[in-house]
Amino acid sequence: MAKEKIITKKSLEFLEKYLNNPSPTGYEWEGQKIWMDYVKPYVDEFITDTYGTAVGVINPDAKYRVVIEGHSDEISWYVNYITDEGLLYVIRNGGSDHQIAPSKWVNIHTKKGIVKGVFGWPAIHTRDKSKEEPPKLDNIFIDIGAKDKKEVEKMGVHVGCVITYPDQFQILNKDKFVCRALDNRMGGYMIAEVARLLKENKKELPFGLYITNSVQEEIGLRGAEMITQTIKPNVAIVTDVCHDTTTPMINKKTEGETKIGDGPVISYAPAVQNKLRERILETAESHKIPFQRNASSRYTGTDTDAFAYSNGGVASALISLPLRYMHTTVETVHKDDVENVIRLIYETLLNIKEGETFSYFD
Repeated sequence: MAKEKIITKKSLEFLEKYLNNPSPTGYEWEGQKIWMDYVKPYVDEFITDTYGTAVGVINPDAKYRVVIEGHSDEISWYVNYITDEGLLYVIRNGGSDHQIAPSKWVNIHTKKGIVKGVFGWPAIHTRDKSKEEPPKLDNIFIDIGAKDKKEVEKMGVHVGCVITYPDQFQILNKDKFVCRALDNRMGGYMIAEVARLLKENKKELPFGLYITNSVQEEIGLRGAEMITQTIKPNVAIVTDVCHDTTTPMINKKTEGETKIGDGPVISYAPAVQNKLRERILETAESHKIPFQRNASSRYTGTDTDAFAYSNGGVASALISLPLRYMHTTVETVHKDDVENVIRLIYETLLNIKEGETFSYFD
């Protein structure tokens, strides 16, 4: 594929709509409907499962099966306790960061619709300056403007209601995409774009391609763990995000060095099948796609691990999108990296032959 612009006006409109829609872990279905509606012209059929994972399939009758995968869920909160005064205390749904919560607006999802609220915080004037109390999970709280617990319940808010941030998609300095939940709806977006390009460029694949948008990654790779048993793939190429470690307060000696704008990040880890990774590296080099490298110690912490260790072992690899400020409401990625991840997955698929085992013993 020539290095033409990949992100079109139409695909950018899809990205904005997809990102702005809330898809908290366990409640991903509305986002999945948006994703499936966009992908529909580019696939032959869909697979869905009980918990909401969506898979667009190209060549469903093929015996050799390749997965490209991202996950669709975003971190959020649950209402955990309601005080007599009508304030809400929360617990995490995924890896939500308590330190960024104070002064944030929130959307509380109820059967009566969205209830607005704010994470309150004591004014600077009232705090003990000799012993500043930092935000902690047990002291952050939400105010929905209710006078007491009875009014909270009348508004439809109860223990177990899920809570998301309302922050919307924006573009920073023309080429940086900023939003909550880029982790990892950017993955869902990128694999959707691969499907579009295959269709528009009239590429015929010698295998079945399963474009997989998994649920529940943020609480333990659960969606991938379930859907891989249904698909039973031979190969899985997973895309997720990784850290831009060039921003302040990150130690490169422990986190490695990866940076937005410098290209996709290709991982080394026990779960990453070495021959498949080398195929991806060869593809990047032959097509002059910039890339970076990252090493994981025991596990990648992504759906790669779920696919790799399923079904007796699936040749799996991870291509990551470098991102700043993970698990905040201002997650940031570079447009060039997004296009290069799409390009790298696309070209790698065209470089896989039917029936390849990627065995070390061939």
